[in-house]
Amino acid sequence: MHTFEVVRTEHITSHMIRVVLGGKGFDTFTPSEFTDSYVKLIFVDDDVDVAALPHPLTLDSFADLPAAKKPVVRTITVRRADADVRELTVDIAVHGDHGAAGPWAAKATPGQPAYLMGPSGAYSPDPAADWHLLVGDETALPAISVALEALPANAIGQVFIEVAEPDDEIPLAAPDGVQVNWILRGGRADLVGEERAGDNSPLVEAVRTAHWLPGQVHAFVHGEAQAVMHSLRPYIRKERGVDAKWASISGYWRRGRTEETFRQWKKELAAAESGTQEGLSA
Repeated sequence: MHTFEVVRTEHITSHMIRVVLGGKGFDTFTPSEFTDSYVKLIFVDDDVDVAALPHPLTLDSFADLPAAKKPVVRTITVRRADADVRELTVDIAVHGDHGAAGPWAAKATPGQPAYLMGPSGAYSPDPAADWHLLVGDETALPAISVALEALPANAIGQVFIEVAEPDDEIPLAAPDGVQVNWILRGGRADLVGEERAGDNSPLVEAVRTAHWLPGQVHAFVHGEAQAVMHSLRPYIRKERGVDAKWASISGYWRRGRTEETFRQWKKELAAAESGTQEGLSA
């Protein structure tokens, strides 16, 4: 577990807060090479004496604490990791007082300790692709931003980003040949009705009705699990015939679930799909 401290915060939009971490974290933290690099932020109660816990810090260091005092873990994409200035930047989607990461980002103050594990990651735009497809909601915006900055100047592609309202649109450094499309949901992702979420998400409709470019695509599709896993993944993998090695597709979250129950849902989904594949093989 790496120990950082908050350096500064900035409201990027009304629903996104940027938190810059520094301190001694880079003594042990090595940035990832992937554009979808992510870390596990560990939220520890203020009244827990971290110095008294077994070191070096791991999640096991908190094992003897009462259940109510055990830390909460949230997966957050790295927006920027600058080893030269020893700063790690994360952009966190905020939904009022809901969740753990958003309220923490809203209240973070300089000098406050921040604990995290990682990084991990698996995707970067493949220069061998003829074009790139980047799709997601607010939670995927940091990873999409990093991917766009990594593309060569002559890259071709399409980007679809679903956000609540026009004020959530931010400047992106996209090559001239990459078209950025902002899709307006009309409300917070956790509050809009079913007619604007999941399979009915305007993001799903925008991607499915968009012109499909010729040649080999490299797709990065992440966001709310129902929209991504149940609607967009079958479209891209089956209807468009994109091989798995050219498609990074996964849910970052799911409506009505905490990260803990979402992780359990993903395990069950993976097990069910594995069983289906075994049945087909048999």
